[in-house]
Amino acid sequence: MSFRKVVRQSKFRHVFGQPVKNDQCYEDIRVSRVTWDSTFCAVNPKFLAVIVEASGGGAFLVLPLTKTGRIDKAYPTVCGHTGPVLDIDWCPHNDEVIASGSEDCTVMVWQIPENGLASPLTEPVVVLEGHTKRVGIVTWHPTARNVLLSAGCDNVVLIWNVGTAEELYRLDSLHPDLIYNVSWNRNGSLFCSACKDKSVRIIDPRRGVLVAEREKAHEGARPMRAIFLADGKVFTTGFSRMSERQLALWDPENLEEPMALQELDSSNGALLPFYDPDTSVVYVCGKGDSSIRYFEITDEPPYIHFLNTFTSKEPQRGMGSMPKRGLEVSKCEIARFYKLHERKCEPIVMTVPRKSDLFQDDLYPDTAGPEAALEAEEWVNGRDADPILISLREAYVPSKQRDLKVSRRNVLSDSRPAEAGKLEEVMQELRALRALVKEQGERIGRLEEQLGRMENGDA
Repeated sequence: MSFRKVVRQSKFRHVFGQPVKNDQCYEDIRVSRVTWDSTFCAVNPKFLAVIVEASGGGAFLVLPLTKTGRIDKAYPTVCGHTGPVLDIDWCPHNDEVIASGSEDCTVMVWQIPENGLASPLTEPVVVLEGHTKRVGIVTWHPTARNVLLSAGCDNVVLIWNVGTAEELYRLDSLHPDLIYNVSWNRNGSLFCSACKDKSVRIIDPRRGVLVAEREKAHEGARPMRAIFLADGKVFTTGFSRMSERQLALWDPENLEEPMALQELDSSNGALLPFYDPDTSVVYVCGKGDSSIRYFEITDEPPYIHFLNTFTSKEPQRGMGSMPKRGLEVSKCEIARFYKLHERKCEPIVMTVPRKSDLFQDDLYPDTAGPEAALEAEEWVNGRDADPILISLREAYVPSKQRDLKVSRRNVLSDSRPAEAGKLEEVMQELRALRALVKEQGERIGRLEEQLGRMENGDA
């Protein structure tokens, strides 16, 4: 007599979410009220960026991760757009470069000072103009340096070389309606998109062709999302004809039927999926929900395995997800989300409980690092490369960041801080210390002399 396994073995079965203490939240942030289904938040190991309310234009806040607590109303913002900002995305290859798309039909790329903003930033490094309607999606290429994709309400996808400020590819005939989201695959050779016409498309941008298409991936009229998984499969979220929220997994080789389809509930907020390729866990956050559900994707049926739900009291206005290299490895942290409330941003830590204090290499396989695998020209010429992986075992310290410098002819060049200025700074500090040591030495001498006289007097 054989006994069937009732509980599926998984090291992520006990993952639990925990909000941080109040003093580690970012308080008094006026999160944007614009009606657009973007995450409104982007985060990397150095900075947190949040789209905020702005009068007479569009702005977003960039805070060093350590600047927790109440944020002053006068804190400087990035405010060069003339219309509300709809989407922001940090460059995966430079933690000080961020792209933004706006209702003013432009995409702007910004270089954030190393220590954060001391004054409002109004001058972008580069302005990319090519859309005729508002730009709701910006997303960087995962492996090629300075390649940026933007999609607008003109139903056009543009791919840019930010280093030369030139338009590389214009895909204007593949989407007949509003594009809800775009997601690159692991090596950036393809991207998938979800569109208001209910179709999910897989597109080769360099050839400008539709590789595969699934019409009515979800039959409901509300917004869908589609993301590429590391193995090339496509994960989608959407609504059924009866307005129930759904998750589905698709094999691009055969889009006739989903590999898996699950119904969640009948709430009406768009589901935003966040995917961790190292653990194959998908975190699903509904706009306006107060929960984060997470699922493990495996190779055996039913493919999508529900793990758990993190629940809180407050609904989320948006959500940011920290890249793996920004997590605290020593605490077995496998994900960290930055949940936007109406007036604050609250980090939520996802942890796998482990008794051992040793490095957990099964939780932390080598992950995508900040080095680009290709230059933009190589990618344009047809080369593909997987991300360059780094180990998290040694609490990885990134190499010196390169400044983003735009040249109309050349690609980005290294722009290092002037060594002479640094040398002068060190010399000044040394001179001040020497003067201080001399002064203290004289003071010690006087005190010793006084002590000697007093001792002789006593004798």
